[in-house]
Formats: sequence, C-alpha cells, structure tokens
Amino acid sequence: MDPLTGTGWMTSPPSDDAVWLRAEEPSAAAGARRQAVRLAERLGFAGERLGQIQLAVTEAASNLAKHAVRGEILVRIVRTGEDAALEVVCLDRGPGMADVRASRLDGHSTSGTLGLGLGSIERLADRSGMHSLPGAGTVLYAGFRPSGGRGASPEPGPPFAGLTRPIDGERECGDAFAARLDGGTVYAMVCDGLGHGPMAARAAQEAVRAMREAVLPARPIDLLRQVHQRLGATRGGAVAVASVDPAADVVHYAGLGNVAGWILGPDRRHGMISVPGIAGAKTRTMREHTYALPRGAAVVMHSDGLTDKWDAAGLPAPSRGPLLIAADLLRSAGVRHDDRCVLAVTTPGRR
Repeated sequence: MDPLTGTGWMTSPPSDDAVWLRAEEPSAAAGARRQAVRLAERLGFAGERLGQIQLAVTEAASNLAKHAVRGEILVRIVRTGEDAALEVVCLDRGPGMADVRASRLDGHSTSGTLGLGLGSIERLADRSGMHSLPGAGTVLYAGFRPSGGRGASPEPGPPFAGLTRPIDGERECGDAFAARLDGGTVYAMVCDGLGHGPMAARAAQEAVRAMREAVLPARPIDLLRQVHQRLGATRGGAVAVASVDPAADVVHYAGLGNVAGWILGPDRRHGMISVPGIAGAKTRTMREHTYALPRGAAVVMHSDGLTDKWDAAGLPAPSRGPLLIAADLLRSAGVRHDDRCVLAVTTPGRR
C-alpha cells in the first residue's frame, strides 16, 4: 500500500524517500546534491529547474559547513494527498543569527563571503521558512514542487507537518506519524515502535496503515483501539492519537505509552495524558481526555527520542507554520540516542 495517497493525508516517508546527512565539512555539499538529484528526478524535475534545486541544496549544505555547529540536512519527498514535493530541511545547534531578516539580504555575510546563500535559496524555492536563536541554532526548510512553477503564488500547505530521524546506524526509523484533515478536524497519530531497526519500523508502519484504513470521523480512543489491535502481530509500540478541532476549540487525545502530547498556547505549554502500556500487548484500560484549544495554539506530539524538557518560549510562532515548529523541536529536543519523531498541528486563520 502506498502510505501517502488519499486526499488530505500525510505520513512519515518510507526510508527510500528520505536521507539525512551530516553537513560539517565542505564535501557534504556534493553528497547532499547527489541525493537531491536522485529524489528530484523521481518526481519529474529536469533541466533548468533541476539545476536550481542543485544550487539551492549546495548553498544550504555549504552554509551549514561554514557557519553551523553539528549541522544536518534532510532531503526528502513529501506527499500530501496526491501532491508531491521535494523538501530540504537544515538543522544546526549554533551559533544562530540575531537578525534573520538581514541574513536574507544579498550581500549580508558574517564570514567575508558574498552572502548570497540564504537569499538565493528563498528565491529558488516554492516555499521556505527559517527560524534562528542566537547561541542556540537555526532551522531552515525549502520546498520545490514539480508543478505550479517558481514565482506562482504558493498554495497554503496543510496545517500539519512531521519529521522522523532514525537512530545513528539504522536506515529505517522505528517511529512514524500520520495526519489527515477531515471535515475541518485534523486526526494525528504518532507511533514509537519498540526498539530500533526494521522490526520497530514494521510496527510503526502497521500503526500508520491502521489509521489509513479507519473510517473518519472517529474518536481518538476508537482509533487507538484499532491501532492496538493491528499491532498485535508486531512487537508493539507506544501510540498516541489526537483529534484537533479548531471550530470547537477542543482537542481530544488518547495515548498508550510514552508518546508525549502538548498544547502550545500563546504563553505556555500544557501536557496531555497518556496511560502506561504497549499497543499490541496486554494493557490496562485506555482513556480519552478532552482539552481546551486556545486561539492560535498548536498541538505537538513526539516520541521519547525527544526529551520533554524543552522551552516553548523559543519555538517559532504557530502562525509561521507547522514544519518550522517540528524542525526546531527536533533540533533543540532531539538529543537522545534513539529514533526520533515529531508531529506539529497548527490552527491557521485563528487568532
């Protein structure tokens, strides 16, 4: 089954559709460029547009190697419903930028170079964003669509975005996410398969398939039960399911195990409750909880590959989109030696 088809759906991409690379040496640019070309050609990019992608990826990787601390770059195919795009996400842990706006201007440089990189990436991409904190680090993303054309007004993306990263030494990630917009409500799921590697990845992908086959609308507790039953033939995992309903100002949440769920309000974060247990194994009674959704808030779910000791005050505002939130959380909180997954849901148009 293709896990990414169907109107309104987004899931974590399969391992063949996503590559993480370290960008700490000048040679990293060549590797990132090769991976970008490989994935872009699968989406039908060619000619001048393919050359522009190579330029943007080279600039991004070169900037990380020159200026960043522990720079990483992700090149992946992202599918939302029937649409597909190439996406580049860059993370680093320092030194950050005090003036992001100035860094986008041609001629701005902190190292005596021409300073063309960040501005050119933004111009070449169909969609892009950046967030930086001095002394902490920077996240940047750029998206390229096979159709629509550069310079056209980009259609707003879905109100959700997720990132996964396998533990060092593994190709497949044992964490996975799924999200779907249905009737104005976002249904979101994160699964952390037990352990690492192919068997953990199989459990996580079974959770994704269970969500894909579920009939919506549905209560999160019922979706969690369906996932729980589906994972009985696997090693199991921790799972959480949320329904985010901006029109009703409410989030319904059901979790089993140590997937963390949070509501990011304008000035603080509020944790959501999961019960102990393992989906797919014998477990105690599952429960669903209901929480108020403040205006302009976001909902974040992540596996325990991310520490829960992160500061909401340093995150990008929800109005800047879910991918920046997910990327910044992966950068700042994804410090554990484990598979990592984070999924962010925003409520656009609500203040």
